[in-house]
Formats: sequence, C-alpha cells, structure tokens
Amino acid sequence: MTYQELFAKVKTLFGDADVSGIHEHLAYQFNITGEGAGAFYVEVSDGKLAIEPYEYHDRDASFTCSADTLLKLASGKTDPIPAVMMGRLKVEGNIEKALKLKEFLAARKA
Repeated sequence: MTYQELFAKVKTLFGDADVSGIHEHLAYQFNITGEGAGAFYVEVSDGKLAIEPYEYHDRDASFTCSADTLLKLASGKTDPIPAVMMGRLKVEGNIEKALKLKEFLAARKA
C-alpha cells in the first residue's frame, strides 16, 4: 500500500468522526513507518475536523506506528492505550491531549 492509498483510507475512516462534541483544540501528527511511510495530521478545532497530508509542527502530540496499526486504530479494531503498552504505538508530546485520541476515535460513526 502506498502512502497516498493509506492516507485516503485513513481520511475516510477518521472523517466519519462526529467531533461536534469535542470542544477543545486537538492537533495530532501521525508518523507512519514501514510500508506506506509518511506523515499527516488530524486537527479538531471548534467542533470541526481537518485531516491533511502534511506534517504539523504546532501539534499537541505525535503518534508513530505502522500502517497496519494505524488502520486498526482508525477502524476501531485496536484501542490506543494497549497499542502503546504493547509497543505498537509510540506517543510523544502532551500526554493529556494524547489520551483524547481515544475520545476522538470513539466519536467515529458506527
């Protein structure tokens, strides 16, 4: 899978999130390793979601993982906290804001 294919799939999966209930600013960068390597950001601001294929230097937290782990997170098949504990997801930055990733993922429409 190329980075472009991965980004398109993740954008669709994350784009399903209803972030209207998230009333704080969240800015995450995802760094993908291995197949489909690249970076993109997800930003929630004023109840609106932006997902762009760029690095985001003013981010609250960054997550580093493989494409497989990212797809499992985005589709709800993997919980981010156990993924960190098992070494499949690396987190840097504001841990409090990073923990909000779980809330963001839970906002995905079923």
